[in-house]
Amino acid sequence: TGAVGLYNVGQSCCLNSLLQMFLMNIHFTGILRRITVPPCDVQKRRNVPYQMLLLLEEMQCGKQKAVSPTALACCLSVYRVKLFVQHDAAQLFLTLWNLIKRQLKKPELVEELSDLYTICVQEHLACQRCSSETKRNSTMLTLPLPLLDSHSRMLKTLEDCLQCFFDPEELTDHNMCFCEQCGRKTPFLQSMKLVHLPQTLTIHLKRFCFEKSAYIHKLSHYLPFPQDLDFNAILTENQHQAHDDEKAAWQYELFAVVAHSGSTSCGHYCAYIRSLTECKWYCFNDSEVCQVSWDDVKCTYGHSNLHWGETAYLLIYMKKHPQ
Repeated sequence: TGAVGLYNVGQSCCLNSLLQMFLMNIHFTGILRRITVPPCDVQKRRNVPYQMLLLLEEMQCGKQKAVSPTALACCLSVYRVKLFVQHDAAQLFLTLWNLIKRQLKKPELVEELSDLYTICVQEHLACQRCSSETKRNSTMLTLPLPLLDSHSRMLKTLEDCLQCFFDPEELTDHNMCFCEQCGRKTPFLQSMKLVHLPQTLTIHLKRFCFEKSAYIHKLSHYLPFPQDLDFNAILTENQHQAHDDEKAAWQYELFAVVAHSGSTSCGHYCAYIRSLTECKWYCFNDSEVCQVSWDDVKCTYGHSNLHWGETAYLLIYMKKHPQ
């Protein structure tokens, strides 16, 4: 019946944008359709995956241009996700994802959800005096990319931001670490190497940053991002720790953009999403949904002179050739 909007039920633009991002992802809805239905009404009202499934069915089976996410919003309020609150999309994405994972009863669905979204990296810490090194694998749900380099200069492209994220960082002066081999605090070199990328890759552009006065400032400067992203062409040999078969699947195309307009204290979210079945771009602005062009999506690149303008905040890429 076409793309369906979600009514704003109390400053819920952030929640609405993220719900559209989840529910337009056919890999995610494939998991959602196989959940275990809670046995009683009380559990149904408190179960996030089940309420998302009900909302999806209402959006797909009805003939309305928009539906209300009130039941899901009430469900989330049990877990302290409140209405009439300015949420941060990156934080709310993590909260939603973890609630969904925790309430999936089937182990195979938990594993599928993790495979769909989880990034794996290897953290390296090397002492600069004795060269002893520690390695640790860890997972993350988003790549939180800086928009400024180590000298607080604006980075110019998404590829530059990725390079900066995986560049080694020197830990000196008050940032020195204790080295067991040396028996004291020494300068260290900290780096992160990419090990695995998921089917759905979520990139968080860190547009909100603290200044020295503890004031949160929004970085609105121009930052282009491509429709196609190949990590093999971006990262150097020293920035990843992956096998050839893993790297062969590191080609992505843009699936969605969650954009923020306004200031840090008073803002609005909407989502630009490419339909995986139609290959058309749509703008989901609460209850208003319209088809847009790639040029419209590019308007979220940002502009330093338009601090209240719309800027991309979350970028969601989808693997072109999943393994």
